[in-house]
Amino acid sequence: MEQAAQNVFNFHLAGIVPVAGQKLDFNFPWHDCLQPIAQNYLAVERAVWECVYAGCETVWIVCHDDMQPLIRYRLGDYAYDPVNYGRSKRARDSNMLKEIPIYYVPIHPKDQDKRDCLGWSAMYGAHCAYWLSMTISKWVVPDRYYVAFPYGVYDPQILRAERRSISSKRPFFVSHEGKTVKDNEYLGFTFDAEDFKKARRIVRKEGTGEWTEYQSGERLPIEERWSGRFFTLDKIFKPVNMEGANVLETTWYYNIGCWSGLRAYLASTECENTSRPAEQYLKYHEWNPVGVDEELEEEEY
Repeated sequence: MEQAAQNVFNFHLAGIVPVAGQKLDFNFPWHDCLQPIAQNYLAVERAVWECVYAGCETVWIVCHDDMQPLIRYRLGDYAYDPVNYGRSKRARDSNMLKEIPIYYVPIHPKDQDKRDCLGWSAMYGAHCAYWLSMTISKWVVPDRYYVAFPYGVYDPQILRAERRSISSKRPFFVSHEGKTVKDNEYLGFTFDAEDFKKARRIVRKEGTGEWTEYQSGERLPIEERWSGRFFTLDKIFKPVNMEGANVLETTWYYNIGCWSGLRAYLASTECENTSRPAEQYLKYHEWNPVGVDEELEEEEY
């Protein structure tokens, strides 16, 4: 705990919300991450709110290009940190409010329909967060990455008291009845660069391509090609280190990654007590343009 307390103020925790992945069994005309979990409250919004409560300095949503405008219409460019917001009335009337930037990352074209499973989306989000931060400065590169899934529903406010343990070098896992993401459950966790390399190695080595062997000249049957797109969370994140991890047990959790799970959640008492965060915290916010000359814009039109 002492090490976590020392790092919490200079520790960059990047939140990753993987959206791009194979379709679930809903077959609705909208994306699976847009399932309502309460009145005016969507699954992807709950995942972003979880990252905010976990103490993430940035949030990276990994989704396809065609989904970005709709998700951004709901979330905007940033959210307010509720912990910082509620400390004093004076803070709300000044520039002391902490804004959590939200970035939208399109899945790479070479990965579409080849290895764009939910686990790979989480790793690709971390990959983009690392390299984009590195182009700015090595001092803003994330130290760890917190992954929040849209298809797991539990109370994100339980993470507020665990911010010091989350923003530390020790692994952190949300657990329910002894199960974590390593058991293929949509529960939040953190990983670092070494965990990323191990998980990426599994996708590269065990995932098939179009050919039986590199430059062998024999093509695999269509149903056997690009098996990485169907990899489950427990397979990809199996090598993630849990030694000495901080584990937070949640009292309730629903897997809404299937129709039966969503139906069970909507019929539960937890759903009745779930509501959208207050408007001042989570609503459409947009950054002001930088370096835009209004007079020149008018002349162009």
